[in-house]
Amino acid sequence: MQAATLAAHRFGYSEPSLRPLSADPRGWVLGQMRQPAALDAAGLMGSAEAIQLGRRLLQTVQTNRAQTQLLGSAMNAAIAPQPEPDPARRQLRAASLRGLQRRWQQVVATPTPVYERWVLFWANHFTVAGTKAALVGLVLPFEREAIRPAATGPFVALLRAATLHPAMLLYLDNAQSIGPHSRAGLRRSKGLNENLARELLELHTLGVNGGYTQTDVTELAKLLTGWTVDRSEGGTGQVQFVATLHEPGPKRVLGKTYAEGPQALDALLRDLSRHPSTARHIATQLVRHFVSDEPAPALVDAVAARFKSSDGDLGAVADALFSHELAWRSDTPPKFKRPEEWLLSAHRVLQLPVTQPERLLQSLTEMGQEVGKAPSPAGWPDRSADWLAPDALWKRVAWAGRFGNEHATRVDARLLATQSLGADLREDTRLHIERAESSGQALALCLLSPEFQRR
Repeated sequence: MQAATLAAHRFGYSEPSLRPLSADPRGWVLGQMRQPAALDAAGLMGSAEAIQLGRRLLQTVQTNRAQTQLLGSAMNAAIAPQPEPDPARRQLRAASLRGLQRRWQQVVATPTPVYERWVLFWANHFTVAGTKAALVGLVLPFEREAIRPAATGPFVALLRAATLHPAMLLYLDNAQSIGPHSRAGLRRSKGLNENLARELLELHTLGVNGGYTQTDVTELAKLLTGWTVDRSEGGTGQVQFVATLHEPGPKRVLGKTYAEGPQALDALLRDLSRHPSTARHIATQLVRHFVSDEPAPALVDAVAARFKSSDGDLGAVADALFSHELAWRSDTPPKFKRPEEWLLSAHRVLQLPVTQPERLLQSLTEMGQEVGKAPSPAGWPDRSADWLAPDALWKRVAWAGRFGNEHATRVDARLLATQSLGADLREDTRLHIERAESSGQALALCLLSPEFQRR
C-alpha cells in the first residue's frame, strides 16, 4: 500500500480523495493528534441524567417483574393488559440515538479522522457496555466525559477518569462492592466484588501475563471498596467515596502496601501506570489495533519505550506509533475493518451525513457489532478473523447492495474508487467496477472490494 493509502485507510476512516494528503501523509496523520477537532456535545445527555433515567427504568423493570409473578401462569400473563412503553426507556433510547448520530457525524465530517480512531481505541480499551438497566444511556457519556478529554494526556489521568466514571463503577459492579469488615459489611450480607480489580489489572494496565496474582486482585478489590455512585432519588449521579463501605486496614498489591482510605487509589493508579508490564501491554494493543494482527516486536518495543520515557504521555506515545517506519510498511498484511469502521468509512468517502442512526445501528447489529453492547469487558475483538463469519459477510453484501442503490446518483463509483484508493486499486477490482450493470452495483462493488474493506 502507498503511504497516502495507509494514512487514509490504516489510520483513518478513508478519504474521498487521496490528493490532499499525498504530499505529506505522515504529517497529515501526526498533525491531527496535535490539534484534534472537538466534538460538539451541546444538548447531549450526560451521565448524571442517564443515571436518574436508568434508576427509573430499573424501578419499572422490577415492578413489572413483580406484577408478572403475581399474575401466576404464563397464560394469565399473556392475556393481561400490557403496560405502555416506559417513558424512561423512551428517553434513554432517544438520547442515545442523538449521541450516536453526533459521534458518527463527527467521524464522517471531521478534518481529524485519525484522532477519532484514537478515541475509539481507548473507548474500546476501557469498555463499558449498556447490557443492564443501570448502564443504559451511560456508554456515550462515558466516552465524552472520561475518554475524549484525556485521550492525549498522561495515561494515569485517562486511567483515573475511566476507573472513576459512574459507568465503569456500575458496569464492573464496584458500586455494589462492600468491604467485608467495613461498618456496612458487618451489617449486610453483600460483600466484596472483584470485577473491577481484575479488569483493571488484566485489561486496563498490566495485561493477562503482567505479573499479578489472585491475591493482588483480592487486595485491590478491597482497596477499591467505598468508591460508588450516588444513585439515590434526586441524587447527583456522581462518584463518591463512602467510608462506611471501605475495607479497613492497609492493602498490599504487587508487593507495595497502600494505606486505608480514598487516597490509596491515586497512588495505586500512578504505580500501575508506571509498571513495565503496562507499557508493554498498551503498546501491544495499540500496534495490534492500528497496524497488524501480529504486532512487530520492534514496533511494540519502540512504542513501549516512549510510553516509559514520557511517563505515559499519550501524545508522545501516538507520535512514536504514527511516525515509526514499521507502522508505514506497505507489505504488512492489512486488517479487516470492523462493521462500524466500514460503515462509517462508506459514509465518509461519500461525504454522506448520518441522518438515520437507528437504521445504521440495526445494520451494525445484524453484522455482529451492536454498538454500545460489547460482548465482554475486553471490548470488541481486534483481530480480523473475529469478523469474517460467513453470515456477517453476507450481511455486508446485502447492506452494500442497498446502500449502493440508494446513493447511486450521489457519486461516480468508478471515479471514487480511483480517487480514494489511488495506486492501490487493483486492476481486477477496477474492471469489476467498470463492468457493473448499474451505478448502484458499481458503488456496492467499490465498498465491498478488498481494498476498501481492509486497512
